[in-house]
Amino acid sequence: MIGLLDSPSNGKIFIDGTNTTSLGDDQISSFRNKKLGFIFQFSNLLTDLSVLENVLLPIQIAGSSATDEKDAKNLLKAVGLEDQMNKRANKISGGQAQRVAIARGLINKPSIILADEPTGNLDSVTSQTIVELMKSMAKKLNQTFIVVTHDKEHFGDVDRVITIKDGKAFEGDQPSEMEIIA
Repeated sequence: MIGLLDSPSNGKIFIDGTNTTSLGDDQISSFRNKKLGFIFQFSNLLTDLSVLENVLLPIQIAGSSATDEKDAKNLLKAVGLEDQMNKRANKISGGQAQRVAIARGLINKPSIILADEPTGNLDSVTSQTIVELMKSMAKKLNQTFIVVTHDKEHFGDVDRVITIKDGKAFEGDQPSEMEIIA
């Protein structure tokens, strides 16, 4: 629901002070593109496009400006892929593809980046690299990353951990009656 891909059966979802439950379909699409970044378990890159073109996709959907390509190149540099930006997406490794997905998720300077099992498809060394990159980008760009993972040992020291067990959300790793999130 935070990704605005589903609507609540009751209640409201506020993101950056906007009641998203009152938005129409076109408004939701526009809001999602501007305010939310997505990083999927599988990078979902378009294989016929270059690394740079993949990063620029959300901007092109929103209506790009002249500075966007510079921003995309800076993001690719920040994720360590400036030497790969002209390669086709099907010619890079899985770890590199995930770093492209991170850059693509950040290109619109979203308020929230939703990462769904971003390391689930990677080996442990590459997973740790991706986790450290997301933490570093969150601090550097002052953005919120919400990460869904079954692999929490890779994430170590983070600002907040919410565990969902049997349909209930709890603060921290171990549920207790006092920590149920309403």
